Amino acid sequence: MLTLCLHRALRFALLTAMVAVICCGTGAQEEHAGSSQALSERPTIVFMTDFGTANDAVAICRAVIFGIAPDVRLTDITHQVTPFQIEEAARFLAGVTPYYPAGTIFLVVVDPGVGTTRKAIVVKSKKGQYFVLPDNGIITPVIERDGLESAREITNRSWMISDAISSTFHGRDIFSPTAAHLAVGWDFNQAGPEVKELVRLQPKTSVMNEQGIDGEVIGLDDPYGSLITDVPGDNFKKLGYNLGDNVTVQIAGKSVVVPYVKTFMGVPIGESLLYIDSRGRVGIAVNQGNFATKFNVTPPVKIFIARKGLATPPKTKQ
Repeated sequence: MLTLCLHRALRFALLTAMVAVICCGTGAQEEHAGSSQALSERPTIVFMTDFGTANDAVAICRAVIFGIAPDVRLTDITHQVTPFQIEEAARFLAGVTPYYPAGTIFLVVVDPGVGTTRKAIVVKSKKGQYFVLPDNGIITPVIERDGLESAREITNRSWMISDAISSTFHGRDIFSPTAAHLAVGWDFNQAGPEVKELVRLQPKTSVMNEQGIDGEVIGLDDPYGSLITDVPGDNFKKLGYNLGDNVTVQIAGKSVVVPYVKTFMGVPIGESLLYIDSRGRVGIAVNQGNFATKFNVTPPVKIFIARKGLATPPKTKQ
């Protein structure tokens, strides 16, 4: 009888221990799942400016954001946009946004018109991403690709840092607090009145003709000094060139002959090359060198690529 009681007690103890382990494990799993869910729901702000890093402007904007949304994930595109270059900022923004999910908030302060009648806006794309930025055309290529759902002018003072708005630092006073308020869940529609028409950039596009392609060097792939052009790689391939061919190119009216290769090491170190870059456009570079410095090229400048077989391409208009 005593043996039976001991056996039953032991079974009960073992059963109790198993239940405790299962419950603890389940609780840990639930806690972990909850943490993962909370992490996945944390908002992300992606920040870009032309402020540079030689002053405190970026740090001040970050402080404003964290003061309102301390749990936000804050990352950067760059703060080295060429000062006042709206087209460059638009190109960077369009290049980055496809890799972020719906709900991401993009904060862009490249704002040569700060303090004027230009609007401060929040834009929501049809992809479900938000953009806090000046209404100066930066958003154009994103909207042309992803579609516009709605846009609001930021006029609600409660979305701003204070009633004393600087005429020269809207990045601190308007744009950063607006992005932070979006991150903590404020209703986008409460930022201000709807904006029916946004300022649009006029895209620069290359033109094909019987002689070749007229285009433009629109930027530099720094710090390497490689030339970024507006010539689509697919159009270039229609000129008849094959990998390994030499290509005659005019850059700002000066002719240069460069081999068409797949990658930088397709030519010796220090030699120039023409290639199709990661965005599908014609690029011109020096292998482990700086083409812009070597040939004194400062965008924007005209470029002409002759069709294969044309030994003397016509001069481009400067």
